[in-house]
Amino acid sequence: MNVESSKTVEGTKDLLVQIDNGVMLLTLDRPNALNAFSPDMMMGLQQSIKEAETNDDVKVLVLRGNGRAFSAGGDVKTMGEAAPVDVYNHIGHLNQLIEQMRTLEKPIIAAVHGFAAGAGFNLALACDLIVAAEDTSFILSFAQVGLVSDGGGHYFLPRSLTPYQAKELLFRAEPLDAKTAQQWGLVNHIYPLAEMEEKVKEYAASFTVRPTKAIGLMKRLTNLADTATLNDILEAERTTQAMMVTTEDHLEGVAAFKEKRRPQFKGK
Repeated sequence: MNVESSKTVEGTKDLLVQIDNGVMLLTLDRPNALNAFSPDMMMGLQQSIKEAETNDDVKVLVLRGNGRAFSAGGDVKTMGEAAPVDVYNHIGHLNQLIEQMRTLEKPIIAAVHGFAAGAGFNLALACDLIVAAEDTSFILSFAQVGLVSDGGGHYFLPRSLTPYQAKELLFRAEPLDAKTAQQWGLVNHIYPLAEMEEKVKEYAASFTVRPTKAIGLMKRLTNLADTATLNDILEAERTTQAMMVTTEDHLEGVAAFKEKRRPQFKGK
C-alpha cells in the first residue's frame, strides 16, 4: 500500500501518524522488514493510542501497513538470538499495547493487505473491526518456528471462532485467505486491492459522524461480555444507559429525529 502522500504529524521511526477529519491513521512503516515489530513501533503505537484517549478530534483509528504487507509480526531475523528475559520484556510491551487497544473507548479498524502473520495477525484481531484486501492471507505462523502464539491469539481466536477452527489455525500454521476469514467471521469487509485506500477512507469516515461516546461505551460493554454473566451485562447496561440519557449526543439525536434532520454528534 502506497503511503507516500501521507503527512506525518507525529510518530516514531517505524510508525507514521496522521490525523485528518476525525481519523487517526497509524501506518506501520518498516516495509523492508514487512512491518515486523520493533521497539520504536511499539512505543509509537502506545503513545498514539494514549493521545487518542484524550484528543476529542479523534473519532476513529485506522491501523495499516506500508509496503507489501500489513505485518509479519515478530522479526524472524532476530529470532533465536534473544535471551528469555528480552523476549519476556518485549512481549510485555506488546501486551500493554493490546490492553490499550481493547480499553480505548474509540473504534479501531485494522486495514489489512498482503498478509498478517503471527503477532501481526493477533494485532489485527485486537482491533474492533477488520477490513481486508482481496489478496490478504492471515497466518498464525508460530508453530512453524516452534513457538506458541503471543499477542492474545489464544484469547481472541476461541472467542471469534469455534475451538476446533482456532486450534487448527494455531496447530497447523497454514494461511487463511480473506474470503474464508470473512466466512468465519474474522473480517467485516473485503475490498479490491486497487480500491483499498479509498474504501478504507470511506469506511473510517462513516464513524466520524456517529456518537463517539456511545460507541466507546458499546465497545466496553461488548468486551465485558467475554467474562461477564448475563446479570453483569444487564446491570452494566442499566447504569450506563442512565448516564447516557444526560449526554449532549443523546439530546441532539432526539432533537434531530423530531426535526427530521441528520444529527450533529460531538462525542459529548
